[in-house]
Amino acid sequence: MTQDMLNYNRIAGAIDYLKTHFKDQPNLDEVAEKINLSPFHFQRLFTEWAGVSPKKFLQYLSVEHAKNILKDKQSTLMDAAYETGLSGTGRLHDLFIKIEGMTPGEFKNGGENLGINYSFAESPFGDILVASTPKGICYMAFAENREQAFSELKAAFPNARYTQVVDFIQQNALYVFTHDWDKLSQVKLHLKGTEFQLKVWQTLLKIPMGQLSTYGEIARVISNPKASRAVGSAIGDNPVAFIIPCHRVIQSTGNFGQYHWGSTRKTAMIGWEAAKTLNA
Repeated sequence: MTQDMLNYNRIAGAIDYLKTHFKDQPNLDEVAEKINLSPFHFQRLFTEWAGVSPKKFLQYLSVEHAKNILKDKQSTLMDAAYETGLSGTGRLHDLFIKIEGMTPGEFKNGGENLGINYSFAESPFGDILVASTPKGICYMAFAENREQAFSELKAAFPNARYTQVVDFIQQNALYVFTHDWDKLSQVKLHLKGTEFQLKVWQTLLKIPMGQLSTYGEIARVISNPKASRAVGSAIGDNPVAFIIPCHRVIQSTGNFGQYHWGSTRKTAMIGWEAAKTLNA
């Protein structure tokens, strides 16, 4: 058996153990002992193969389990904390803030106390739906069908209050299609996502207009060189089209690859930005 195969089997065993015993909230030493590695080597090897630390992976498992419990309208925050193996609602709260960017109560309410303004606008690449909260842009998507686009927005924030109105935050964001990006006021974003997703989206914002990157390069920038697949998944979950420029990420072969809002649109955007940069 090669060393890579041996390491894979060890990490697969650790992942299975964490999935089975996450309610016990096992610490690093416990899991490392199960696969016959020192805690130091286990931490390094797991992070290299899984793209996140064992502790972070355990947190993801815990939050996903708690989210499933909270979807039951009869469940309480204490129920979710207890069933996830956490000591109380305080730890559940801290975990949700860190991983989901919202409190467990906000997740359970589906954005019940959140007011979202939304509007449709024209862009060089078709109609676009843009939505905002007082904190910033929370959603932006190309809209082939306006009714379907609004349904997808509501699915992301099922219990929010919606008002169809154009506000300054939306106007400022839409200037990206008509103004020099560097001369815009800072576009504020109000995003919810895991720490890993937010790190990937933040990295995408640093890709200059007219330039491209690859999934592997993004993985290297965030110090997870083997996490290209996880990076691809986070890019696919990008909730803010164009402003978070996931269209600037291509395959290492040079193939433009797929795009949530259509590969033809992605090709057009890359060409449009290249032309604007060339003529600047």
